[in-house]
Amino acid sequence: MINNPPIDELAAKVGSKYALCVVASKRARQIIDHAQNQGLTDLPGKVKPLSAAAEEIEEGKVTVSRY
Repeated sequence: MINNPPIDELAAKVGSKYALCVVASKRARQIIDHAQNQGLTDLPGKVKPLSAAAEEIEEGKVTVSRY
């Protein structure tokens, strides 16, 4: 469960809690795939992929584009 950054703040950045779920899960999968391609079994610092994705959303590194 993500406590920091707060879910409501992240949802406001991407539009809704549903969009947050989709964006965060897709980014977490990308992070996992990238780590596996480098031969890693865990992320550096034992950071969870979903937490890393949430931090990237908060920092504005991941954005949502609408079609």
